[in-house]
Amino acid sequence: MKNIAVLGAGVLGSQVAWQAAFHGMNVSVYDISPEALQKAKEKHREFAALFRERYGAAEEAAENALNRIRYFENLAEAVQDADITSESVPEVLEIKKDFYRKLAAVAPEKTIFTTNSSTMIPSMFSQETGRPEKFLAMHFANPVWEANIAEVMGHAETQKAVFDAVVGFTREMGMVPVPLYKEQPGYVINSLLSPFLSAAANLYFNGVADYKTIDKTWMISTGARSGPFGIMDLVGMQTMYNVMMLKAKQTGNPDALKRAEAIKTQFIDKGKMGIASGEGFYRYPNPAYKDPDFLK
Repeated sequence: MKNIAVLGAGVLGSQVAWQAAFHGMNVSVYDISPEALQKAKEKHREFAALFRERYGAAEEAAENALNRIRYFENLAEAVQDADITSESVPEVLEIKKDFYRKLAAVAPEKTIFTTNSSTMIPSMFSQETGRPEKFLAMHFANPVWEANIAEVMGHAETQKAVFDAVVGFTREMGMVPVPLYKEQPGYVINSLLSPFLSAAANLYFNGVADYKTIDKTWMISTGARSGPFGIMDLVGMQTMYNVMMLKAKQTGNPDALKRAEAIKTQFIDKGKMGIASGEGFYRYPNPAYKDPDFLK
């Protein structure tokens, strides 16, 4: 599989596209928003510079990666040659279902569909794909090339050959495959991460400690590069809100709803979307937790 269509040009979609292109794959990036596509182009130029400066990539390798990426506002054109797709549309079930109905109508028969959903399992919208046997999750963490795992998770109807092919594909992308043999909301990484972030949010929103103190405690105690609120900025406030709202609906927990509303009013409504917007709990590109004096 050498042709991948990345469907959704947001933060993670842009990273997946770059990672695939840098490892020699032909990439089509689709989004309904021309502004999102323009931002993705700018991000890819930034990634090229990052790979040259931080990771020692050759100028030719970075330029070749940029040349392998094409951008589309038309879904049919984006997927016309796709061997595999990676979907990163918003984490709203009805949006995903509607999107897959449209995708199924235009994608070639050969194309394997994958979702990069962080909160939903494939069986929740597998029937809308029109090819449940060729549909599964291929989930990436942020940033893709540093947290270089790719979690591969099928559902009851996913063909084993398709599952194995996607595991191999992630390895060709330069990722470390993490195969899951049973559907699990949150996969491995988010099943571990979500309770951690939830505990931090409870401490903060209940007034037990401020976010810098919580981050500092975690970083000093574990040697981690950032704490839970730095991670929230990395994940992005929209994703944090979506996850909290999903938890509130699933559990009926009023505290989860309060946390989600606090994220919306204190951050999203003010344009503080996390690292992507330059501000969340911290200001970027030089957040306080990277200051040498932060842990003192």
